[in-house]
Amino acid sequence: MSPRPQPGREFVLTLSCPDSAGLVHAVSGFLVRNSGNILESQQFDDRLQGRFFMRVHFDVSDPNADLETLRYRFGPVAEAYRISWKLWDASTPTRTLIMVSKFGHCLNDLLFRRRTGALNIEIPAIVSNHRDFEGLAETYGIPFHHVPVTKETKPEAEARLLELVRELDVDLVVLARYMQVLSDDLCKQLEGRAINIHHSFLPSFKGARPYVQAYDRGVKLVGATAHYVTSDLDEGQIIEQDVVRVDHSLDPGELVTVGRDVEAQVLAHAVKWHSESRVMVDGNRTVVFR
Repeated sequence: MSPRPQPGREFVLTLSCPDSAGLVHAVSGFLVRNSGNILESQQFDDRLQGRFFMRVHFDVSDPNADLETLRYRFGPVAEAYRISWKLWDASTPTRTLIMVSKFGHCLNDLLFRRRTGALNIEIPAIVSNHRDFEGLAETYGIPFHHVPVTKETKPEAEARLLELVRELDVDLVVLARYMQVLSDDLCKQLEGRAINIHHSFLPSFKGARPYVQAYDRGVKLVGATAHYVTSDLDEGQIIEQDVVRVDHSLDPGELVTVGRDVEAQVLAHAVKWHSESRVMVDGNRTVVFR
């Protein structure tokens, strides 16, 4: 595992802008002027759209070059090249609220990875429309909020969620098999900071009991997709996908087990990459600097 970033000394700069000559030189020049040393740098030139994407992880030796100073000093560079950008302290954990219903494999996996240090996130709350995992949350010492949802109470439930997001200063909401469709308004308010996980069969099976449908069709691949939440159900920008080969010997229950393993791993990758500022939205697509 990589060493933990040094607080106040390591930073991550992500940027996107129209492609033009001198971009990399401008960024590297900014780093040189501010005692910056590049630890990791990745870039992507989208030639079809004429856009440039970059992620730079760097440290600084000047004790006066703190986060706000660096942000101020990068402003003129960004303005000159019409850059959309973010600059973060690399050590700051992403405050992540997890939502779950009655399937806890993704929740349990995220909690374990957080405890072992595999994810640089803080989990200030777990929200569920059921009480099944209240005990699990207590085991990890995380506040559990039971927010029931019915057709009549959905507006109040979503208002409560947004209240928690604001009160707890949440950066990211993760739908770890949360089996409620979010309203268009809520999706818009959480745009770019909510991730969902769902099964991704080939062919895809929608509705109830997808693994039984898959078994009946004799699928040879099962998988999962992690994506940003948008008002178009399950059609947000894709962050990560994976598949596993299966065969005729697996019954529906065994397909569920295989599928849950893939779902947990795919969601963990998506949360990790988002929390490390490795995911950049490019229209309906994402640029992921792994």
